[in-house]
Amino acid sequence: MVSPVIHMYSSQTLANGTRLLLAPARDTQAVTVYALFPVGSRHESLAVNGVSHFIEHLMFKGTERRPTTLHISRDLDRVGAEYNAFTGKDHTGYYIKVNAEHLELALDMLADMCFHSVYRPEEIERERRVILEEIHLYEDNPSMHLDDIFEGILFRNHPLGRPISGTRETMEGITRPKIVAYRDQHYDPSRLVLTIAGNIGDHVGDVVARTFGREPSRRRRTTGAMRFARTPRGPAVRIHWKETQQAHLAIGVPTFGGDDPRNYPLALCTNILGGTMSSRLFIAVRERRGLAYSVRASADGYADTGSLVVTAGLDPSRLTQAIRVIMRELARIRDRGVTAEEITRAKENIEGRIILALEESSARADWYGKQALLRKEILTPEEKIARLMAVDRAAVQRVAREVLRTDRLHLAIIGNYKDDAPFKKLLKV
Repeated sequence: MVSPVIHMYSSQTLANGTRLLLAPARDTQAVTVYALFPVGSRHESLAVNGVSHFIEHLMFKGTERRPTTLHISRDLDRVGAEYNAFTGKDHTGYYIKVNAEHLELALDMLADMCFHSVYRPEEIERERRVILEEIHLYEDNPSMHLDDIFEGILFRNHPLGRPISGTRETMEGITRPKIVAYRDQHYDPSRLVLTIAGNIGDHVGDVVARTFGREPSRRRRTTGAMRFARTPRGPAVRIHWKETQQAHLAIGVPTFGGDDPRNYPLALCTNILGGTMSSRLFIAVRERRGLAYSVRASADGYADTGSLVVTAGLDPSRLTQAIRVIMRELARIRDRGVTAEEITRAKENIEGRIILALEESSARADWYGKQALLRKEILTPEEKIARLMAVDRAAVQRVAREVLRTDRLHLAIIGNYKDDAPFKKLLKV
């Protein structure tokens, strides 16, 4: 049943090309300002892999009006703001969440950071060391590093298969002129999606005009991302050798681009397979056999491709048995489909998650901002839930049969293994 809560938003384009979305909510005193740019690691050449993430870090290191990190953090900390940034493979985002009375500070700060950061040479070198340590952190944490290994094989020979943070080698070679040139190419007001969600007052238009609206657009031509054409045929295995107490695996298949309507039955299929603690995989792998502490399935998408992936962490001595059980569950949902009861439970679960997540102004900003930036249409939560509710059992089984094929399977493993031949034999469902 679709929630009676109605989420509203409005959209307009400023004179400088910035797309502005407003998502008001009366049930909060908070407001979140969310600045999104359509640039990420998939837009980078191999030589500057990691530069999008590098720039994200440097945005907090000083501007013309706020010369140091302290000037930025002190002003935000004074009002109890929450603030951070993130880099993906197809976008980069910056946000500030404040009490609504400090909206102008949040807008002024973000505009200043995004368009007037100075990138002092000493800050670049200091942050380079920080990012190298971040790379080490990811590599030392198998559950975090597993995504890079899996996407490296699923999207091999394509920028989507490269790590967002870059490598030690590429990070050492990214100079200040390269950083500035990349920033100037991609960070323009005409490419920005600015979303404001939460307790928005009537004065918001004037404040936006005084901050982001004053930034001139250069409207430079940008280099588009290389389109992902087709995943090389599988099954394929990639092993990352590491001395660990626990083996980590990711088994998955390529799916659909973000705007593909098949993502609705795919979401239900994924939820039934491994999206909850009552899902098929959780019961089969953990509850009945005790093979893993964690096992889950998830589906994610970029503009032109996507993936369904099952991840698990387990005792290395049980890895082979766990893979066999996972393979059987993939085959069962592909060949036998799902029940009407499972469909109903999955729909209710996803609906509940959406409603609970959107209680926060930051989540509402994320919901509308990312759709505006990365999708062809913007759906309210009610509209998305309605589309999920319209999916039937036959559609779920069609999608399962289409994607869960042996020649599409990819397996990534982190652990004390070197020979991939035994694992390739297991990828037959």
